[in-house]
Amino acid sequence: MKKKIALILAGVILVLSLGLAACGTGSDTTDTDAANGTESAEGEKMVVDDAKVAAAANDGIFKIGLDPEFPPMGFRDTDGNYVGFDIDLAKEVAKRLGMEFEAVPINWDAKNMELGAGNIDCIWNGFTMTGREGDYLWTSPYVSNAQVVVVNENSGIESEADLAGKVLALQQGSTAENALNSRTDIKDSLANTLFVADNVSALNELKVGGVDAVLVDEVVADYYMAQNPGLKTVASLAQETYGVGFALGNSALRDKVETTLQEMAADGTMKKISEEWFGKDITTIGKTAE
Repeated sequence: MKKKIALILAGVILVLSLGLAACGTGSDTTDTDAANGTESAEGEKMVVDDAKVAAAANDGIFKIGLDPEFPPMGFRDTDGNYVGFDIDLAKEVAKRLGMEFEAVPINWDAKNMELGAGNIDCIWNGFTMTGREGDYLWTSPYVSNAQVVVVNENSGIESEADLAGKVLALQQGSTAENALNSRTDIKDSLANTLFVADNVSALNELKVGGVDAVLVDEVVADYYMAQNPGLKTVASLAQETYGVGFALGNSALRDKVETTLQEMAADGTMKKISEEWFGKDITTIGKTAE
């Protein structure tokens, strides 16, 4: 039976400028470190401290970095506990590996800094592989997703063309931004683009009429719309897949997680967890592509 976890509607947090800082890069970063960094597809430099990453991987604690407002993949419930589809998967992986589980909320713009510094072992929270394939060590993709445009049902917006002259909100530093950048016809036609802290903030702003549309992960949109009638999807801008991302060089832990996920797919555990959250099996590991 699908879990009925109430979304936290904590108010609208609009980020009105791309210049809003995201935690900083750390005062102990050297020029040598920067030279050895890896530039991600989103333009974010990852500096990997190999010693710290290795120490974190062997400390007996499986620390996953997550956007704390990304339902139904990972988010806080009304009691402040971290719950979600990815949380349940990661907890099961940690259990099978004999490790303690810890969910670590991160600023999404600072995810590479957190990963490279060994503050987290991996990024696991609806983390899109598409466009980032060479930036991280990945597990196999375990869920397919899309970037979709959500609007109010009475907005009069029925297609991509109707977005001309409208205000679109999306999460800064997400692949929604990449999807929009790849569609210059839509991007250039908008009246404005608002970058927000998280997807729930964007959808809440849409619900109250603060923006005309939101570009968001399909799994998030479907979950939110099921609990907030009056919204609809009018377009899909990009197809993508989710995976678990590790720092380059952290192959030992990645391989252990990959093996465990394959085992969970084979014994039906992934299917069971998916059905609890989505009412169906949306996982892709161990399945033949159509």
